[in-house]
Amino acid sequence: MKRPELVYDGECGFCRLWIERWRLATGDKVAYEPYQTAAARHKSVPHEDFAEAVHLFEGSRTSRGAEAVFRSLAYAPGLSWLPRIYFAPLAEPVYRFVAARRPLFSRLTRLLWGKSPMPAPIGFTARLVLGGLGLCYLFAFASLIPQIRGLIGSDGIMPAAAMLTAAKAQMGMARYWLFPSIAWMSASDRALSAYCWLGAFASLGLIFDIAAAPSAILCWILYLSLSAVGGDFMSFQWDALLLEAGLIACFLAPWRTRGTMWLMRLLLLKLMLQSGLVKLFSGDPSWRDLTALTYHYLTQPLPTPLAWWFSRMPLWAHKVSCLCLFVIELVAPILILFPRNVRAAGAAAIAALMLIIAATGNYGFFNVITIVLCLSCVDDRFFRRDLPVPAQTAAPKARTWSIGALAVLSLTIGLFETLSLVGVLPPTPVRAVIAAVSPFRSFNRYGLFAVMTRSRDEIVVEISSDGTTWHEYPFLYKPGDPLRSPAIVAPHMPRLDWQCWFAALAEPGDSPWFGNLLFRLLEGSPSVKGLLGPDPLRGEKPLFIRAVRYETKFAPAGGPAWWSRERRALFFPVVSLTR
Repeated sequence: MKRPELVYDGECGFCRLWIERWRLATGDKVAYEPYQTAAARHKSVPHEDFAEAVHLFEGSRTSRGAEAVFRSLAYAPGLSWLPRIYFAPLAEPVYRFVAARRPLFSRLTRLLWGKSPMPAPIGFTARLVLGGLGLCYLFAFASLIPQIRGLIGSDGIMPAAAMLTAAKAQMGMARYWLFPSIAWMSASDRALSAYCWLGAFASLGLIFDIAAAPSAILCWILYLSLSAVGGDFMSFQWDALLLEAGLIACFLAPWRTRGTMWLMRLLLLKLMLQSGLVKLFSGDPSWRDLTALTYHYLTQPLPTPLAWWFSRMPLWAHKVSCLCLFVIELVAPILILFPRNVRAAGAAAIAALMLIIAATGNYGFFNVITIVLCLSCVDDRFFRRDLPVPAQTAAPKARTWSIGALAVLSLTIGLFETLSLVGVLPPTPVRAVIAAVSPFRSFNRYGLFAVMTRSRDEIVVEISSDGTTWHEYPFLYKPGDPLRSPAIVAPHMPRLDWQCWFAALAEPGDSPWFGNLLFRLLEGSPSVKGLLGPDPLRGEKPLFIRAVRYETKFAPAGGPAWWSRERRALFFPVVSLTR
């Protein structure tokens, strides 16, 4: 049977650009030929008609213009539905408008797509994305290794084994769904440490592209398992972001398709857009009048030394910075939906924002993983040139259905979660789905600093051996000694220091783990003491402990101090094991 034949203007640069892409899409199912050589075989079509529009010859049927485009692309794998959405009153005027301005649209094509609109290979870029995610997993697991016992070990602040025992008694079989974790097999100190070490080892498979698919699955399972039993200490937004990106990586690692890369891009879009919307619709006037950054550098959880300098910028600079922040969070993500050059520009703006945030604050591996998601917005042509593009073929049904199911679930939840930020509540069936999958922490809503904190309180833990002389128990990273400079600790994530920032925003009863922290310090738990700085009693067991709230500010310029602080009140009363 003779193949359909698409006849086009071979002297039109715009036509040649797009025919190149269509030829790749349809493969050998459609023949392409310039009318300058094909017109002699199709004398029924006037010469001037060929110059005005493309023509598709399918046996006895001839179509032209937009209809010919729709019908020819329907021969590409997965596009057989295209003719069903062809609407002549709309499609044909648009086609004629573009055809009459081909030089303009040729320049526009090169501006948006580059030298060619041909889809570029993504193999090398997918490799970079997977390696970057592996690096984030390595940071996350390696950071947990020295902390895990002190946080959720048997003598830690919130023991995981005790939590699982309580869940077993109260929830029955539902516990396995509500707390999906291999820690059900064992939550001993050795097991928890082993999960971290195994996760760090598995991350190397992603970094070096060795057994990438099983490595991605193992990393996701292990990190989910630790997050499920980690309580407040494993509930940061970058933990959720790593799990969501990690789930997509379980599909990207074996197949490395454009579909899975698009899921990474859409995750970046959701992350940034929700981060902007949550500020805009929070009701905090400091975001509306662009003064939020006048507070941010001081009041963020773990500032860096550069934050001290940034906080001293003039008001106009803070306002311009805040406006740029909104542009990047609300506009740059939309550019991800555009062709490759525009998409890359949007990703570059987001990456630049992440570098500035990393320079002024310690946010664990958040900035790294966001930049990795930005990498998914480019393709191999940004790193190499003249790479061959593989012909498109129909994907195996199992792969198509698997990626499709993940895409539908992710996009549906992401859409309604985003709409909820502007007051549009999801329907009951969607809320039920969100609740059902929430234990897996891989379909999330994002948004930091919705309401800006305007002053900074620090919790200082003090211990005493006699109830009269009190000694400050220093933390490793959060502000304490006024002479000690702000820490530079990322991508390490000091989870206790971070949680103390949240605790200082409320009352002790809102952070039930805090009382456990004081109890473990009175006990002399070596695992918990390892999360803090040098013991001021040098190994002597404290008899009394308390927590004091201090209002803390950046110190004025010109002196040796980085911080100034003023005692406000007790945060936690004096307690002792002897009483």
